[in-house]
Amino acid sequence: MLNTKPAAGRHLWRALVVLLTLNLAACASRPGPEVLQTVQALPAASAKQVKVYAVTTRSRVTPDTNVYDNGKSIASNYAELTVSIPPGHKPSQIEWPEKKPDPEKSFAVVGQSVLDQSQFIAGIGAERKASQKIGVFVHGYNNNFQEALFRLAQLSADSDVVGAPILFSWPSQGALSGYVADKEAVTYSRDYLASLLMDLTKGTGKGTGEIYVFGHSMGGWLVVEAIRQLKLQGRDDVLAHLNIVLAAPDIDSDVFGAQMRVIGKLPHPMTVLVSGDDRALAVSKVLSYSTQRVGTLNVNDPLVQQAAIDAGVQLVDISTIEATDSAKHNRFVDAAALYPALTARSERNGLGQAGAFVFDAAAATVSSPFRLVSGALKQGQ
Repeated sequence: MLNTKPAAGRHLWRALVVLLTLNLAACASRPGPEVLQTVQALPAASAKQVKVYAVTTRSRVTPDTNVYDNGKSIASNYAELTVSIPPGHKPSQIEWPEKKPDPEKSFAVVGQSVLDQSQFIAGIGAERKASQKIGVFVHGYNNNFQEALFRLAQLSADSDVVGAPILFSWPSQGALSGYVADKEAVTYSRDYLASLLMDLTKGTGKGTGEIYVFGHSMGGWLVVEAIRQLKLQGRDDVLAHLNIVLAAPDIDSDVFGAQMRVIGKLPHPMTVLVSGDDRALAVSKVLSYSTQRVGTLNVNDPLVQQAAIDAGVQLVDISTIEATDSAKHNRFVDAAALYPALTARSERNGLGQAGAFVFDAAAATVSSPFRLVSGALKQGQ
């Protein structure tokens, strides 16, 4: 018997089946706000502590706490939280509390403050005196506040990068079924992210105040939209300080091309981490009726290689890193532990330019971390 279901309907049904599979593969329960309760810290020699500044367009549940829901705040909310990493921490992992946070065994908040904008800026200013580097992490779809906070603490601890980590958290539903709502929420937040980047570059001179902006998944779309907004506002002074990294960006490739035509070549080439077997982006492609998601671009395609050079973008295929999640969407987490070595070798080998690359996971610890795609690396004109 012939199947008369329209092709689009069949593809959507397959996507929903995959979405359900990923949902069943995920942990049975999500961490609630109880993991944010402050507990007593271990002695400094026993556990690493990471101070995270948070800027969020989520609504505060109550004015005097750092508990947030998925409501859209009319103004950014600010916070400072110190997260303790347990002594037995394994790289790339978040040791979630089973019940009450226990610094001996799990990630735990050992200090926190509710801030206003002026206090936030003053705190970042103090951090900048110790290190010129600032890192802004923008999480992706299906994340609640505490998941994003602990993920940034883990990334900071594993990468061992000196600098002030800042979480920009937008009001994701924190549910796989919330994809469409998350699209609206991330769009709502783009002006707020652009404003944050302007705040972070105030008082910085030319060549100082480096800011690394890291966007994952749908957060990558938010980052690019904020950068586009700054370009349209003529804020090249802000863009000059930014180093952009997108991991598995959930962006239609045609939309990304249009965004980059407005943005133009940045002073520091944008880095885009991709992998062709990303199952989450495969679902997004169907749900969005997209031809291609940027996070699954094929770096071996000559057209992709040339487009990267023309746009001033550095595409890096990280699919050689073993995926630890069923969706194969979070490889960037494992790459974080290699960040210091990659940065040093990239600078030494002159790879800070546009083109298409393949990350060689096997050689990362013994030789050059990148294997160049034939003919892909050359200076854009």
